[in-house]
Amino acid sequence: MRGLFITLEGIDGAGKSTQLTWLRELFEDQGRAVLLTREPGGTALGEALRTLLLNPAEAMHAETEALLIFAARREHLARVILPALADEKVVLCDRFTDATYAYQGYGSGVELNKLGILEQWVQGSLRPDLTILLDVPVEIGRQRTAGSREADRFERERAEFFERVRQGYLQRARDEPRRFFVADASGQPAEIQKRLEKYLLSI
Repeated sequence: MRGLFITLEGIDGAGKSTQLTWLRELFEDQGRAVLLTREPGGTALGEALRTLLLNPAEAMHAETEALLIFAARREHLARVILPALADEKVVLCDRFTDATYAYQGYGSGVELNKLGILEQWVQGSLRPDLTILLDVPVEIGRQRTAGSREADRFERERAEFFERVRQGYLQRARDEPRRFFVADASGQPAEIQKRLEKYLLSI
């Protein structure tokens, strides 16, 4: 028995919240202790930075976004994720560093090598054991989120931005196929869960 670090990624409307709840129940049914967390967030500092980052009235440079996100991540790792893994828990995280590459890198144009430097500084050798990418066409994602609540600063971006983000995620998955599990999230949640359960039982 050891800690297990699983991250869920995807554009807005991919269905991460539904699958996170299902995954928590799946592991708890197996007798595992589970920590459910999110980024940006997970700590008091992280949640405060999340509020700032998502505020539609708070415009900021893309590199500023990246620096704030990695600052929140450092705190999140030190205070929440690493202690939970040391305690042999399953950590389920709604977004992690792949989101920074996708949104700030591919979406907003921050140089990927700069993000790589920050990733190494903040995380060292730590990477998720498994990253589940819920892939959905941009139009479907936008239809799912339309009118559900007031759009945050990122959700107000144009479709072209989210297409760059989506392609960035898919590129990350191609670059690290052993870490990623890519699921077509355009269908019913139960279909995804069946595939995920089969995959998790095989690893």
